[in-house]
Amino acid sequence: MTRYAIGDVQGCDDELGALLERLRFSADRDRLWFVGDLVNRGPKSLATLRRVRALADNALVVLGNHDLHLLAVAHGSQRRRRSDTLEEVLAAPDRDALLEWLIRCPLAHHEAGDLMVHAGVVPQWTVALTLTLAREIEAALCRDPRALFEHMYGNEPDRWSDTLAGTERLRFAINVLTRLRVCTADGRVDLGVKGAPPPPPSPLLPWFEVPGRSSRNARIIFGHWSALGLTLRPGLVGLDSGCVWGGALTALDLDAQRPPVCVPCGGQQQPGPDA
Repeated sequence: MTRYAIGDVQGCDDELGALLERLRFSADRDRLWFVGDLVNRGPKSLATLRRVRALADNALVVLGNHDLHLLAVAHGSQRRRRSDTLEEVLAAPDRDALLEWLIRCPLAHHEAGDLMVHAGVVPQWTVALTLTLAREIEAALCRDPRALFEHMYGNEPDRWSDTLAGTERLRFAINVLTRLRVCTADGRVDLGVKGAPPPPPSPLLPWFEVPGRSSRNARIIFGHWSALGLTLRPGLVGLDSGCVWGGALTALDLDAQRPPVCVPCGGQQQPGPDA
């Protein structure tokens, strides 16, 4: 079975369909890993959710920040933003089935030496700790999603500590797994950085460039950072090539040394990334 990792779709369902055609996707032999942010900002979030859910066991999805935002809005814990394109999902006749499927997706997945998250991990987290924290969030989502969403938004705490507990621990873990781009060597995150990494002498580095990070024994597959673009390095696969912003939707064969497959954006370009 071939595993293809696919970057942030964000409602670009036409491009996703074209990408699957380019891959000659077959349910008999292929599995698709989605790095999160299936929805929002693009024109066809509902069609995207329906397509990916219908793939059943052939699709593995980790939740991104836009996926969690959709769930928070659906549970009445957050207002829609002016830039959201979620109305069609929220009004769909199969809304409940789609959201029930989405909320049960993990926030991290580890298999065959590969760790997939939407955004990143702080330097202090091992793969095992990353998975433990993801399972804690997933359990909270199943137990009382509205309670989690009521406390999910916010940028504090901004530094990892083993002593974090309760809602602060969950909020920090969610922020790292779904929003992280840069951090300091001691695990302080700055969630306001959305473009290129700040130049020296700033102590902020792309999370994956912090020397000696504890997750370096795994190949990490992630999205979320469209300004970074397609990033392929030893032990690192960054797949957000900014389709919703006029870039492309990208897939990479995780099991063979083949070039990535990219489908250019075919729709109306968004004004620019802001989340």
